[in-house]
Formats: sequence, structure tokens, C-alpha cells
Amino acid sequence: MPKKLFSIDLNKTMDQQAHPGHNRWHPDIPAAFSVEPGESFRMECLDWTDGQVGNNDDANEIKYVNLNRVHVLSGPVYVNGVEPGDLLVVDILDIGTFPEHEWGFNGIFDKTNEGSFLVDHYPNAAKSIWDFNGIYATSRHVPGVEFAGVIHPGLIGVAPSQEMLDEWNRRERALVDTDPDREPVLANLPTEDAAVLGTLKGRDFNRVAKEGARTVPPRENGGNCDIKDLSKGSRIYFPVHVKGAKLSVGDLHFSQGDGEITFCGGIEMPGWIELRVNVIKNGMEKYHIKKNPTFKPGSLLPNYNDYIVFEGISVNEFTGEQKYNDATTAYRNAVLNAIEFLKTRGFTGEQAYMLLGTAPVQGTVAGIVDVPNACCTIAIPREIFKDDIVPSLEPDE
Repeated sequence: MPKKLFSIDLNKTMDQQAHPGHNRWHPDIPAAFSVEPGESFRMECLDWTDGQVGNNDDANEIKYVNLNRVHVLSGPVYVNGVEPGDLLVVDILDIGTFPEHEWGFNGIFDKTNEGSFLVDHYPNAAKSIWDFNGIYATSRHVPGVEFAGVIHPGLIGVAPSQEMLDEWNRRERALVDTDPDREPVLANLPTEDAAVLGTLKGRDFNRVAKEGARTVPPRENGGNCDIKDLSKGSRIYFPVHVKGAKLSVGDLHFSQGDGEITFCGGIEMPGWIELRVNVIKNGMEKYHIKKNPTFKPGSLLPNYNDYIVFEGISVNEFTGEQKYNDATTAYRNAVLNAIEFLKTRGFTGEQAYMLLGTAPVQGTVAGIVDVPNACCTIAIPREIFKDDIVPSLEPDE
């Protein structure tokens, strides 16, 4: 087994760990440990909220999560000999749950606390607990389904350069300034509240806390991409922006539907991950992988082959306004169509919404060229339901 190089205590928050991780992106956050190219190692991770959500029925834990605390990440990992301009090659060798923590959670975020993809339809917080039985997940809050999970890191990325960090903060500040009082906010700007910055202290801590980018969105360094197929056996190519790359990982999911639409998305959990790192010298120029990471998925995915698929197009669901090739509107309509159907099969709207955020549903942009409507789809595996949900030609009993 690869050597464990980052350990966590489930009874402590990230800032109380033997070596704290971090919840901001900044080039000056010190590395937790170093490895050589070709080396394999294990890292343990807390859940993304740093233990703010318990195994109970209280949705207020979702409503009042301190989002300035998320995401708590394990690392950074300094890879010896890696320089800006290289490609860091990361293999996900294995990933799993802790035997003492065989459960995870999903939630619909309240409109007053960032909201979710369907915030105008589901403005209130909701929560579901999911129990793990080997590779399968079930929930007392969403009965009637069982599915195989694809465990994956919702967040994995490398450190930005100072120039890249400054550009992130500039462009996100400009976006917020277009509507500074919007709720939810247009972007999460740097804040010192609840910052965790590894071993930094004093003036260095204060400076980095004021500058550090929040880990909420994906960016050029990878980060919170929430790609459900980025699981065991996957290989990622990260453009490198600082010496040593400074790789970090966290936000583990037992399972997730494409889009992570409830925002407290997938089935959130603590756990462990085994990685191997290598380097392609001058790989950014050689392969023109410069702006964003590239990855090759692994081959271990649930063997679901029978789906019911819902479509959506670029027409605003409230006003009927025609949008021009708006894939976000189209995907939202596909999700809403799926929820409305699932409500006829015995699920509440909130249960259906959380199911689409947790089960391994497939989301696609089916068409993006046929103006004015983009067409997006969401495909739900039929096999995850205890009772068949497909419309029947037979008369109802």
C-alpha cells in the first residue's frame, strides 16, 4: 500500500489537525510534504464542510453551513523538480471511505446561503443522509432507490501563480461589481473569515487570507470541477504555475449526478485517496495544454445501460422568453422535466431533486448549433429504482 503522507482525525476540524490543510488558493501556502516524480502516496480528507453536517434529520445544518469554511483540502503536495511550464501527471490509483464513517450527505442549499441550480423553484434547505453498503448507497430520506457509487474527488488542483491569482480576483471582483447586492452572490470574493492556511501564522497568514481565492469555482488550476467520471484509474494532466506544483485534493463524493445541481452536491463524505505523480518537462508547450487541465477517465464505472432521458431547450421556464443557444437554461429545463416526471412516481420535488444530484445520472449537451435552442438532456438509470418508473402502455391497476 502506498505510504500515508497526510492524515486526518475525524474528530477534529482541519485547523486542529496535526498538519492543517487549507481552504484557499494561494502560491504562498506552505507544502505539507514533498514527493519525487513516480512516487505513490495516500492522503486522507475531511468532508468539504469540515464536519459541519451530522448524520441526522436536521436540514438546518445545510441552511446554516458556514460557506467561508469550505472547501477544506488536504495538501499541498510539493513535487520535487517540477517547474512552471511542466505538466504534472496525476494518477488516481484508489479512493475509498473510512470504515468508521460509512455514510455521506446531500443537501439543497437555502436561497439565503448561496442557493442551488434550481434556487427559484426550491429556495428552502433540504437534506438527505445516504448509507453505504459496499459500492451501493441508499437513503432513508429518498426511499425506493439504490445505486452503485463512483467515488471521486470533487476538487483536485494545483496552486496558481501570484499573477494568476491576481487575475482571478480582478475578474471576479468586476463581475460582483455589476450587481453587488445580488442574492445569491455572483462570485465568492476573498475573505479572512474561517480561512485555513496550513501552517501560516501572523502577518503571512493575514496577508494570504486577504488575497487567497475561494475554492468554490473551478478555474485554470483545476479545482472544484466536480467531474463524476474523474475516479479510480483516471489520469490528469495539470499545467504547472509554481515550483513543485503544490497539488491539493478534497471534497470527496461517494456518488454524483452530472452538474452537481443541488450545490451541496453529490454524496459528500470524508475518505482517503491514493495518488501517483509524474512530470512531463515543458509539457504545456509540447502538448498545448496551457489553460485548463486535461484528463483521461478510468475504466471502472457503474454498468448501467438502460436509461430514461429527459430533454430541455433554451426557453425561460417562467416567462417563456426565447434564449439564444443558452445551455444553462436548457439543462435547467431538462432537470425540471425529470423532477416533474419523478413526482408522478411517488417522490416529492425535493426528493427527486436530491436524487438527480446524487445518483450517477448522465447530463449532456445534445445540440448547441441549432439556433435559437440548445438541447440538453439528463439520463436516469432505470435499474436504480426498486419499482420500474418508465411509463407503461398497460392500463393502471
